[in-house]
Amino acid sequence: MAKQIQLRRLIALSALLVLAFSGLGYRLVDLQVIRHNEFAAKAQRMTHHQYLLEPRRGDILDCRGNLLATTELVKTVCADPVMIRGKQAEVARALAPLLQEDEASLYARLLPKTHKNEKGLTVTNMFVELKHRVPVATWTNIQETMRNLCPGLVETNLPRAERPLLHALRAKAVFAQNDQLRIYPNQTLAAHILGYATSEPEEVEDVPVNQIIGQDGIEQQMDEKLAGVRGWRLTETDGQRREQVQWREQDVEPRDGLNVVLTIDSFIQHTVEAALAEGMEKHSPISISSIVVRPRTGEILALATLPTYDPNQAGKFPPEARRNRVVSDIAEPGSVFKIVVVSGALNEGLVDLNDKFDCEQGVFHYAGRALHDHESFSTLSVEQIITKSSNIGAAKIGIKMGEDRLYDYIRRFGFGTVTGIPLPGEVSAGRFVQLSKWTKVSLAQVPMGQGISVTRLQMIMAMSAIANGGKLMQPMIVDRLEDRQRKVVAKYAPHQVRQVISEATARQMVTALKTVVGREGTAPKAAMDHYTVAGKTGTAQKVEHGVYVHGKYFSSFIGFFPADHPELCISVMLDEPKHGYYGGQTAAPIFKQIAERTANYLGIQPEDVDDRGTLAESPGRSNETHLAKAGPVGGKRPTKP
Repeated sequence: MAKQIQLRRLIALSALLVLAFSGLGYRLVDLQVIRHNEFAAKAQRMTHHQYLLEPRRGDILDCRGNLLATTELVKTVCADPVMIRGKQAEVARALAPLLQEDEASLYARLLPKTHKNEKGLTVTNMFVELKHRVPVATWTNIQETMRNLCPGLVETNLPRAERPLLHALRAKAVFAQNDQLRIYPNQTLAAHILGYATSEPEEVEDVPVNQIIGQDGIEQQMDEKLAGVRGWRLTETDGQRREQVQWREQDVEPRDGLNVVLTIDSFIQHTVEAALAEGMEKHSPISISSIVVRPRTGEILALATLPTYDPNQAGKFPPEARRNRVVSDIAEPGSVFKIVVVSGALNEGLVDLNDKFDCEQGVFHYAGRALHDHESFSTLSVEQIITKSSNIGAAKIGIKMGEDRLYDYIRRFGFGTVTGIPLPGEVSAGRFVQLSKWTKVSLAQVPMGQGISVTRLQMIMAMSAIANGGKLMQPMIVDRLEDRQRKVVAKYAPHQVRQVISEATARQMVTALKTVVGREGTAPKAAMDHYTVAGKTGTAQKVEHGVYVHGKYFSSFIGFFPADHPELCISVMLDEPKHGYYGGQTAAPIFKQIAERTANYLGIQPEDVDDRGTLAESPGRSNETHLAKAGPVGGKRPTKP
């Protein structure tokens, strides 16, 4: 009987052992065979990590190498609420002064928060961002503060089980991610050229990163060149999340963004902006703009419009302040547009500067409309039509040209198409009416700058074409691209769009345009003491809802100097100026201020100019001989100091 009991016990024990080993075997097969891929992937996620390495965004520099936009390496400070484990008050109290955050707000963010995941399980957040754009020096202070957190607690005095918790709180609970801060060291200088950039979070293959994205200006237009190429690192870590360098699988360094070197000169840009600020204070316009161009190359040395904004905090300014009106706004040009019709008629041989036109004593009836001059003129030569800015004279020249030829020259001067400047927001045709839609009166209105809308950039490039011997250039604002070692990667060359008028015609136009700044012209306030100036005024009545509005004007002056060997072409334009509205009253003095300061800065050789603003004759030699001996000066790009 006893033997039978022992046998049954032995059988039961054997069965239990077989059952246990069978279960263990099944579990091993389940773990190592059936669910091998699942656990291998989990182990991979726990020990294999991919780190994205962000490139440094390239700088933007002026033509002399001065920084206009740069990137500072900063930190995004984060925390793991799980590791803090009831020490939220102490951490918030320690970090609030360093992060310049409210202690109560910081405490609330440090509290653990639970939520249901996709499997329905309750999980606690292990990541919270505390502050973006923290300087590296501040992050170093935060690390030191966390290492000394809870000074009354000593790890060696704690129970063995609690020591790792205190160590994790001090060493790992608060951590940082690399970030970049875009900085514009000159605040508002050249804001509409540079644009601004924002840091936007995104996920790349489930890895959170902050990416700097250009939002306007060169930052947006050259974003791909400035951004660089992201790198990455695939590596293994141990249980303490320490990298095992010997098991690093891939290590691809990021390629930093390229530097963009502009044609802009910071000193000239500052000169322009200061002059515009004075004009804004004196005339209180809605906006005021100016551009400085080298006619021979199309290089833009300065481009500014007010109101402006600070790219360092662009979000604090209204959209109107951020809009680059030079390329995005259109308006009727007024009398400055007369350079198109007169140069076209001269180029076609239809008129000569000495040809006379009856200006009808200020009122001309054409196509059922009465066209008016700003003064009562009788008979004027073509040159005097430019000098006096006669609307009726320009209209009669346009009628003599005919609509086909007039339209052709408008297009040849670049109106109705974009200039191709690498800035966002450029409008093309504006209110440019196709020839098929012209009315009979258009032939008389368009020559005086009515019935057509242009951008401020288009208008100065047209004037620069006359200054450049009839060659229309594409505006340049980017000179070259460089790498971090300042090695040139790409160089942009001046581009001639077309020969609009002949050199002989351009010389005739210069002769006429020089009289505009004389005593009998519309802009004597633009005359310079030591240089001859050629230019044209514009005073255009504003159009609102298809109707010309009394008392609202666009006032402008575009001129170049030295007139016979132009180094610079400068435009000034005011929208609804007060205390005077004629271009010769408002824009011309600002032109002179910019021109004189810029000429002195660039070292453009002065000319012998008499009290009428024309070249003085030296005994025994002509003006042409004087200029030929002087030669072109000041036209070279300023070299780095």
